[in-house]
Amino acid sequence: MRAAFATLVTNSDYALGALALARSLRRAGTQHPMVVLATRGAGDLEQLAAEGCRVLEVDQLPLSEAFRERHSRQAQHAAAPFTKGEKPLFHDPLDNFCKLRIWELEEFERVVFLDADTVVVRSIDKLFGYPEFSAAPNLYESLIDMHRMNSGVFVAQPDRATFDDMLERLDVPGKFWKRTDQTFLEAYFPDWHGLPYVFNVLQYVYFNLPKLWVWKSIRVVHYQYEKPWEHGHARTSQLRPLIDLWHAYLNGTEIPESVRVTPS
Repeated sequence: MRAAFATLVTNSDYALGALALARSLRRAGTQHPMVVLATRGAGDLEQLAAEGCRVLEVDQLPLSEAFRERHSRQAQHAAAPFTKGEKPLFHDPLDNFCKLRIWELEEFERVVFLDADTVVVRSIDKLFGYPEFSAAPNLYESLIDMHRMNSGVFVAQPDRATFDDMLERLDVPGKFWKRTDQTFLEAYFPDWHGLPYVFNVLQYVYFNLPKLWVWKSIRVVHYQYEKPWEHGHARTSQLRPLIDLWHAYLNGTEIPESVRVTPS
């Protein structure tokens, strides 16, 4: 099977995140390539190319001005504020929709997409055997979250016809996608296949659902909300073991045998 991992880089912060992700995939033993979709604001990506990543420059989607206004950072955060954690200042909701360009990569039969704020701690090559559209639940606060999808890790089958259809259904007059690409993909694939949550463990599981933080089973750690490269954010102390884990992948230093929940 012609298969690849892919991520999206829209600024220098996510370029750093993608570098840690690429290095984590290699340490997990994969032989599959990693494609980096990079927008014009992505910055210097030479290090990613040096890691063997294939960098593809992409534009934002051809969206109407009304759509852009509804999904600007100011409008998005006013209409659907993030109340559980802090989104970095560099977060531009419109960039999120560039993920849909994964379906343009028709040279591959399967693509496993990972957000640039994830690291792979154990092999996930088996995901190439899963069907489109497979994703893990948006689990980070309570078990009620199990019915919602998180688009930080998903399995796609590239197809230009699917991409064109997505564009038609995305930019509908008056339509507001509360959580951008995530809300759209959940609506576009209403019968999405559920991956085990261990393929996309959101970092808040660490302190909100500690019984589900089973290190030997975790395959992907996803740094939703606050990012591990940010200095002095509100969750720094609470998430210190996970921040140190991310830096170990970035810098190529020793990875801890176990990242356990510390007693509060």
